[in-house]
Amino acid sequence: MYSQDFLEQVRTQLAVKEDPSKLRQPTFETSSGIPLKNSYTPADVASLDPLADLGAPGRYPYTRHVQSTGYRGRLWTMRQYAGFATAEASNERYRYLLANGTTGLSVAFDLPTQIGLDPDHPMSFGEVGKVGVSIASIHDMRTLFKDIPLDQVTTSMTINAPAAVLLALYLAVAEEQGVTWAQVGGTIQNDILKEYMARGTYIFPPRPSLRLITDIFAFCAEQVPNWNTISISGYHIREAGCTAAQEIAFTLGDGIAYVEAALKAGLKLETFAPRLSFFFNAHNQFFEEVAKFRAARRLWAKIMKTRFKTDDPKSQMLRFHTQTAGSTLTAQQPDNNIVRTTVQAMSAVCGGTQSLHTNSRDEALALPTEVSAMIALRTQQILAHESRIADVVDPFAGSYYVEHLTDELERLATELIEKVDNLGGMVPAIEKGFPQKEIQNAAYTYQKAVEKGAQVVVGVNKFTIAKEAAPDLLRVDEALGAVRRAQIADVRAKRDNAAVTARLAELEAAAQGTENLMPRIIAAVKAEATVGEVCETLRNVFGEYQERLVL
Repeated sequence: MYSQDFLEQVRTQLAVKEDPSKLRQPTFETSSGIPLKNSYTPADVASLDPLADLGAPGRYPYTRHVQSTGYRGRLWTMRQYAGFATAEASNERYRYLLANGTTGLSVAFDLPTQIGLDPDHPMSFGEVGKVGVSIASIHDMRTLFKDIPLDQVTTSMTINAPAAVLLALYLAVAEEQGVTWAQVGGTIQNDILKEYMARGTYIFPPRPSLRLITDIFAFCAEQVPNWNTISISGYHIREAGCTAAQEIAFTLGDGIAYVEAALKAGLKLETFAPRLSFFFNAHNQFFEEVAKFRAARRLWAKIMKTRFKTDDPKSQMLRFHTQTAGSTLTAQQPDNNIVRTTVQAMSAVCGGTQSLHTNSRDEALALPTEVSAMIALRTQQILAHESRIADVVDPFAGSYYVEHLTDELERLATELIEKVDNLGGMVPAIEKGFPQKEIQNAAYTYQKAVEKGAQVVVGVNKFTIAKEAAPDLLRVDEALGAVRRAQIADVRAKRDNAAVTARLAELEAAAQGTENLMPRIIAAVKAEATVGEVCETLRNVFGEYQERLVL
């Protein structure tokens, strides 16, 4: 882009020499270990080709945005993650958020639901409704979306191991509303690989889990064309402590594994790849985060073009949801979390996210109160309508600093993906503990920096307050577990149990073969089989994953 003579002039005339004794810290670097200079010049982006590396918004390699108009045509979807206690309580919160400007729903499920257990399972005791809504049967799903038209609202569901079951329940309820599956829109997370390396809400081993995922791909390609069949999640990997570069690498590495699994199952790339979506974390280091989103978008486009040989634009586009970083929220001085969330949300918008959730100020302590949820939503609305940061597509394009970070993050992520490839792909890499160890080492390094004071956390290891007033918190009634156990007993007593037994037997037989399991799962939940019963049927065939200790 620049002549060698010009670059030499830049290096000699714009060089800045610093006195180390006058600096506030000995070194400066990003979370990914990228050294930070005093300032950046054209010499730091000497190899940047504006046509090949950036292009125009909406064109390959999509560095700048997947849409040519960015947010000038349509703002990102404001999708507030919510769900707690019962389906009734969560439905009330959803209708409250929709009435106040939320443009998409995002369902949080409780821990028993996430690992395929009903509320009356012994392992569910004490956890029912605590970190999300308790869903066990089609009765709960009906209540959850009562008076919410599923042909007008898109829904994202953060569910992984039992994703097929929750999608089946959602489709059954849409059908009851008179909504065709072709009218249904939304996303199911359905990303099991990151569970093995970071989050832990797995049920089955990796290989049968991949079968369930590809069954969803195939079924939705034919029956639910507007549904995003997976949200490949770097969010939880980052929450576990990884760096920005690792977040890109392991997320896209998972994406490669899903594409390969679908191709191996006989699916044609263009039938499923356009419905792949991604889910990233928006962390504290603003410029690195903007660069991260840009680098991920460019790298995925290159992967789809060179590795999978597709020129289909919709298959090359990396479309992603962003959530602000829960792991950065502090129980101390919780109002500080409003500022953290705002900075993080700005990075997501400047990086070109398609939808966004902003965390609430009190989430380090409890589920968000209604007031806290409103502040989080208003944060997005102020960014969208008052800050004007959405008026220009990719506003940091051409910044020497941001372009340098984008290039470096792409380089580091590519190196990690190559290591995964050398281990045989993401599934063998997980089985060998490679990504787990990388994440653990990064988390340990960060925590040591906090403990030594090298990494300042305002209100925690600096600028503390001796006596803080306790904030008002949302508490889930401990009696809820007993209520939900009684409700599930009532469902089992009133349903046609012979029909349930027959549908589950058909599902078990199908799981032992090779047919697509989605129609069998839908038939089972329509017969009022519970989430736990469907998952237990599949456990009988697939077994249960046992985590390996990685040191």
